[in-house]
Amino acid sequence: MSGPTHLPYGGIPTFARAPLVQPDGDWQADVAALGVPFDIALGFRPGARFAPRALREASLRSVPPFTGLDGKTRLQGVTFADAGDVILPSLEPQLAHDRISEAARQVRGRCRVPVFLGGDHSVSYPLLRAFADVPDLHVVQLDAHLDFTDTRNDTKWSNSSPFRRACEALPNLVHITTVGLRGLRFDPEAVAAARARGHTLIPMDDVTADLAGVLAQLPRGQNVYFSVDVDGFDPAVIPGTSSPEPDGLTYAQGMKILAAAAANNTVVGLDLVELAPNLDPTGRSELLMARLVMETLCEVFDHV
Repeated sequence: MSGPTHLPYGGIPTFARAPLVQPDGDWQADVAALGVPFDIALGFRPGARFAPRALREASLRSVPPFTGLDGKTRLQGVTFADAGDVILPSLEPQLAHDRISEAARQVRGRCRVPVFLGGDHSVSYPLLRAFADVPDLHVVQLDAHLDFTDTRNDTKWSNSSPFRRACEALPNLVHITTVGLRGLRFDPEAVAAARARGHTLIPMDDVTADLAGVLAQLPRGQNVYFSVDVDGFDPAVIPGTSSPEPDGLTYAQGMKILAAAAANNTVVGLDLVELAPNLDPTGRSELLMARLVMETLCEVFDHV
């Protein structure tokens, strides 16, 4: 018989109250969370290093299984583990990349769907290196920014470049679909390079005008990795991010995109990045993003 459970503000926070494990330990789970508290590659306001802890605390409000108004129960029997945080050096990005990739590989080998809690968007590059064996890998990226710049401020490793580096390093990364693009500043060379590779670039205006048409452009029947940048969402909804852009995704639009991609593909992993909880004193940014992760997992396992 199970004992009493803590209220959301009680107990030691792990992701969805999952047991805490080591990335290289003796465990197996359907879902495993790995924190990546790294934000030295940001170009503007810091704080994403605090996101893994904030997301864990916020996740305590949404612990599965869930029963909806229709009586349907979701994530029943799906097992969870929390592999803690990658132990990172403070100012050595290459060493950080190696540790992130290794921990991600270890977690991948022990679960069906790894969930990576960033961190700035630069961490998607070392995370994707852990998927080098996945054939015909597609990325579905929710983001205001393309993040395909070759060099920014004399570095190739900023949060503006993770997918450029990943495409260079991973022959199996065959396509990227980026949804929610907007803003005043785009690197023309990066846009041209992404289009030359055949990537699908979907501006926010298209989402607003024809969401069904956007959903039709998502991959189908592929191995898909989700990369969710918090600034893809409207800052009126999610203010806790380094580089907010107005007129972004609503929560409902973001979930419809992720749900459609989950229904029609095999989801091999998910990262959530660029959440800066220090920039949102209300705490709603981490609450909504923890909910987004959990609802996305519902969609993934509804179709397993």
